Amino acid sequence: MNKLIATLIAGMFATAAMAQTTAPVTAPVVAATPEVAKAQAKADKAVAKAEAKEMKKDASANEDVAKAQAKADEKVAKAHAKAEKKQINAEEKVAKADPEDKIKAEAKADKKIADANADVNKTTAKAESKVAKEKAEANEEKAIAAAKTAEVKAKAAADIKAASVK
Repeated sequence: MNKLIATLIAGMFATAAMAQTTAPVTAPVVAATPEVAKAQAKADKAVAKAEAKEMKKDASANEDVAKAQAKADEKVAKAHAKAEKKQINAEEKVAKADPEDKIKAEAKADKKIADANADVNKTTAKAESKVAKEKAEANEEKAIAAAKTAEVKAKAAADIKAASVK
């Protein structure tokens, strides 16, 4: 539980960091010298590479969340099917019971149905928790990737500025 809370908090901070926009890289207005053109080309290449890495990380994180969601949906569906089967079996036993034992059989069936429903609720809660954890981790990964891209953009702008001074 502590890990889940820590992950959710980290994801919240990561989302907040991601929400803060950075200034776009703009080349300073300078005379087009060969040094500046070379620095600009190098900066453009570095920024494109960083953006590609960020997009790849985002896609990977989204894929992980989708897999976790699919797995959770499958577990919940299996739990529902199992509960439904238990309910049908319990109802059949009630129907087969002798008239004098019918009330006792109904009570037993109600207990089995309640247990089956509790199992479904537990399975659903666990599955949703895993999906939430995966989403938080994905948000954290995306925020880190965005921060790295912003760092590369800032360094690229500084390199262009430095080349223009030479």
